Amino acid sequence: MSPVPVVVKLGGTTIVEQQDVLHEIVAERELRPVVVVHGGGKRLTEWLERMGVQSMWQDGRRITDEAALEVFLGVIGGVINAELTEALVALGARAVGLRGIDDGLIRGPRADGLGRVISEPVASADLLGVLLDAGCLPVLAPMGLDPEGRTCNVNADDAAAAVSAALGGELVLMTDTDGVRDAEGRRIPELNPTEADRLVEAGVIAGGMVPKVASALRALAPGSRAERAVIADGRTEGALRRALHEQAGTAFRRP
Repeated sequence: MSPVPVVVKLGGTTIVEQQDVLHEIVAERELRPVVVVHGGGKRLTEWLERMGVQSMWQDGRRITDEAALEVFLGVIGGVINAELTEALVALGARAVGLRGIDDGLIRGPRADGLGRVISEPVASADLLGVLLDAGCLPVLAPMGLDPEGRTCNVNADDAAAAVSAALGGELVLMTDTDGVRDAEGRRIPELNPTEADRLVEAGVIAGGMVPKVASALRALAPGSRAERAVIADGRTEGALRRALHEQAGTAFRRP
């Protein structure tokens, strides 16, 4: 049986802060196919401020107008993607920088009220499959094409979920917390969709964790090939290993 792939979503912090997990990614690639999907929201906000472009938000999602899109393309598709690809190549991986628009890899409808942003993205496994079969490690910037073929921003968690749904295997969403917490602040080791929906409705899952949970569940929706999704703390030593092989973070499985 072929080893199942893993999609790892990284944030857009500095390369220095991610050295541990980058080493883990390279080691995991020796065992099975790995795709990296990266974000970069904090650094994008910094660059927008430098360029005099105001950051606007709606329900925790970035509004991307034409001015913000231009900076997004340069920072997410350029600076951060190049930094991560360079770092992984330096560690011995055959890393290949990609954008979600390449070969129409990610597509989807526009999100209402968010401008150049795709909601409910769908990924194709074709190009990724060719690269993975060749022993490469794709490093994917989260963007895609709308129905008119225009480039749009895609939330990195949503992009990673779409890729995982297309490829199958496991999804690890790295964040700055060790998973979902219950009403008493205790980490929840595992959640199913019904339990997650109940906690969202009760306000226990709130703020930025809501879209992360939604992305994890979307990766396991009917028709998806993914088997498991984990929301894990990317700041801890051995974060990827613990998320994949130990009971770290919060895991979601196919219903």
